[in-house]
Amino acid sequence: MKKYTWDAKDYQKHSQAQLGWAQELIEKLNLEGFENILDLGCGDGKITAEIARHVPDGTVLGIDNSLSMINLSKKYYPIKKYRNLAFRLMDVTNLSFLEEFDVIFSNAALHWVKDHRPVLEGVYKALKPGGRILIQMGGRGNAGDIISSLDKIIQRMEWDEYLKDFEFPYGFYDTDEYTRLLQKTGFKIKRVELLSKDMVQDGRDGLAGWIRTTWLPYTDRVPEGERDKFIDELTADYLNEFPLDEYGKAHVAMVRLEVEAGKS
Repeated sequence: MKKYTWDAKDYQKHSQAQLGWAQELIEKLNLEGFENILDLGCGDGKITAEIARHVPDGTVLGIDNSLSMINLSKKYYPIKKYRNLAFRLMDVTNLSFLEEFDVIFSNAALHWVKDHRPVLEGVYKALKPGGRILIQMGGRGNAGDIISSLDKIIQRMEWDEYLKDFEFPYGFYDTDEYTRLLQKTGFKIKRVELLSKDMVQDGRDGLAGWIRTTWLPYTDRVPEGERDKFIDELTADYLNEFPLDEYGKAHVAMVRLEVEAGKS
């Protein structure tokens, strides 16, 4: 899994939509309070800490391949205060667990991986017999309007030199593709579905902050001194097509792939 230059504190300020989706997803876990849980792609740790509050007699481990995210998580949720919560630097494509977890959870993270075969193989091994997964990520068609604006921007002469030969980096799967992957890995499938979501950002600045903190495959290729200009152009292009609403909010149509499955 490719590593990007995440700014963990900036992400923390511009990831409220992801937090809201995660809280909805956590409710679907119907936790009993004693489970051992793995959170894949834990980011700044706030979602992992939310899960930990639901399992006072269990444990939660959050993993991420970004050292800045892991360091920020440990700073905000220290082990001395959060006894059932821990964080570890680890790549989701190279998990090292064997039958350790009752539940494996992930929200808004796994679409950063194009090939999910090694992820699902590692997840299956990490689950205890009878364990289960509940994951949500970008699915086929996710953020299509933003991507259309990006495709337009990167063709401009000013940005072409930095983004030529750009390969789409995300694993946005549809339901049939993901069902086949789960079946090949050995999972018992409960549900695989695409869900439409309206991502709401607080005006132009909120939209620009979300772009800055989550569209790193594009922005990382632009020199740092020109990055703000690139983001401003993208924000303006998008809002020209999809203006702020009457309350000054920006809206982005998202598609999430949500998966529930288990291990015999």
